[in-house]
Amino acid sequence: MTLITPFLKRTRIAYFSMEIAIHPDIPTCAGGLGVLAGDTARSCADLELPVVFVSLVSRAGYFRQRIGADGRQVEEPDTWDPAAWCTPMDAMIAVRIEQRMVWIRPWLYVHSSDHGHMIPVLLLDTDLPQNAPEDRTLTHFLYGGDDAYRLKQEIVLGIGGARVLRALGFALETHHLNEGHAALLLLELLGRSYDKGNGKPQYDTAYVRSCCVFTTHTPVESGHDHFSYELFQHMLPDFIPLDMLKQYAGHECLNMTRRALNLAGFVNGVARRHAETTAHLFPGYPIHAITNGVHPQTWVHSAFAELYSRNFPHWRHEPERLVRALRLPEDDVWRCHEAAKQHLIDEIERRIGNTLSRSVPIIGFARRMTGYKRPTLLFQDLARLAAIAEKRPFQIVIAGKAHPRDAEGKSAIEAIHAIARELEGKVMCVFLPNYDMRIAQALVGGCDIWLNTPLPPFEASGTSGMKAALNGVLNLSILDGWWVEACIEGVTGWGIDDAGDDEQAHVRALYAKLGEVVLPLYYGEPGQWRRMMKQSIAHIASYFNSQRMMRRYASEAYLR
Repeated sequence: MTLITPFLKRTRIAYFSMEIAIHPDIPTCAGGLGVLAGDTARSCADLELPVVFVSLVSRAGYFRQRIGADGRQVEEPDTWDPAAWCTPMDAMIAVRIEQRMVWIRPWLYVHSSDHGHMIPVLLLDTDLPQNAPEDRTLTHFLYGGDDAYRLKQEIVLGIGGARVLRALGFALETHHLNEGHAALLLLELLGRSYDKGNGKPQYDTAYVRSCCVFTTHTPVESGHDHFSYELFQHMLPDFIPLDMLKQYAGHECLNMTRRALNLAGFVNGVARRHAETTAHLFPGYPIHAITNGVHPQTWVHSAFAELYSRNFPHWRHEPERLVRALRLPEDDVWRCHEAAKQHLIDEIERRIGNTLSRSVPIIGFARRMTGYKRPTLLFQDLARLAAIAEKRPFQIVIAGKAHPRDAEGKSAIEAIHAIARELEGKVMCVFLPNYDMRIAQALVGGCDIWLNTPLPPFEASGTSGMKAALNGVLNLSILDGWWVEACIEGVTGWGIDDAGDDEQAHVRALYAKLGEVVLPLYYGEPGQWRRMMKQSIAHIASYFNSQRMMRRYASEAYLR
């Protein structure tokens, strides 16, 4: 307990997330949600905010992606040893699931900022000899298994996490839920208030609302966690009266998002447009907007970091100083970009053997492979694409994982590999397998153009383009999520004209913008391109960062 003691007195906020990207060698992350949680932790350390983070240990990771000869994704366990990075806490708590006591022990990972301030990350683990064999694997696979496995994981995170914090001695004032996976925490807090007269729970909703913050990331109803009440009653019989549960979580099924909306005192979306979409999806709830940001020091290439430090000494703590990037010498910016691009080219050659050209622009597309992200939109008309490339060559680098049960996403990966073979000799197109933090860092630093093609309005926020802009990379994206706020046409990048849900209109707009605006500028007006790189840094990196994001959470959500 001595390792946790220094954090007990000053920590007042707990941040719950099913996944968190705390280190490239710790695979407790599946995508943007976890990367956001990791950047949040890093900024909390930078700003000395009194926060403890709670997640699952995910011993087998999300999965290690391998691509077969036929282009199909193959999933393999991505195991890691918590003992190599974390310290086991000498405290355990239990949650009764299916009438069995499931014991949970936390591992402690400590993140330290550049100036030495530390914040604790607790990773919950059920792989203990005290547990039944089937319960020992509950914290092995991130987002693995069926509904029963998933609900058990959410019990461990929400109920178990709250009890672990209490057992360790944390005196908390605020609980922040990063998406609805930890929403059972609200029921745990609801049941903690007792009537002194009869010793029964009084279910003080006002208390719960006063101490809970909920950030939602999913702009469609089908994307929120739903469980049947039969399953919940089987897992947690008599945990809370069923009629009361239905009052908060919906009458048809257990909707984790609706329960969080009903019991959290502050609810926010992760971009302005996303907050509007959420308000339409769940009418009657006040939805605030705090647009996501990225941790500058984590995602900037070392060459740019050195340039920023030389010109803006305090940019790490105050990235708003990057607004002065307009004053940077264009030759220095281009030199840094060439270093980042060469790093990406070297990484691609090392990983898959393909050699890209430094003199040809690289288009990057890297994110979770799923239907609404439309990873194959760029390839809808190969003849048109090849004709554009014949006039002004470009290269394409793609990376991303599809959830093992996402057939559409897996088909897209297979299709991309077939397309790459068909484009051979016309357009260099490569796929980097096993997308992780290191690949992401190389991509957002080394590409020339960052492409994002979601189907509006399903992009909650998106942060990869923010990371790219931090390195002077120009965005070419559908006007959705964060890009609605950041896009100044021809200044910070380019928007792909919003044509509603007409996919073919989006395809035509994408090809027109790429072939008639973006590539002609790259080849014909290099000075203007470099000025746009500086404008991207000044207008985007100075604002869309996690330092600004966490200052807003602190002032608007935590200090209510």
